[in-house]
Amino acid sequence: MAAPMDNEAKIRLAMSILAGIVNDTGVPRNIRRAAANALQYLRDVKLSPAVRAANAISALDEVSQDPNMPFHARTRIWQVISILETVRD
Repeated sequence: MAAPMDNEAKIRLAMSILAGIVNDTGVPRNIRRAAANALQYLRDVKLSPAVRAANAISALDEVSQDPNMPFHARTRIWQVISILETVRD
């Protein structure tokens, strides 16, 4: 069984998935912008990991129900949210 990931590993994984969304030109601009905002929140090392994760989830939650979002992007955003929901201080 794999060892559980620490908070920083979870945040790094979420950041790499979000970077893929930001660079995917098949994803609408407003969704890429929300992913970029979430990335900025995750990069803010002045805040605790749980606060960074909560801020990023908040940014993504708004667009996660967007009907214009391609299915692959929605799946990746839900994946990021579920990873970040496990980050605790």
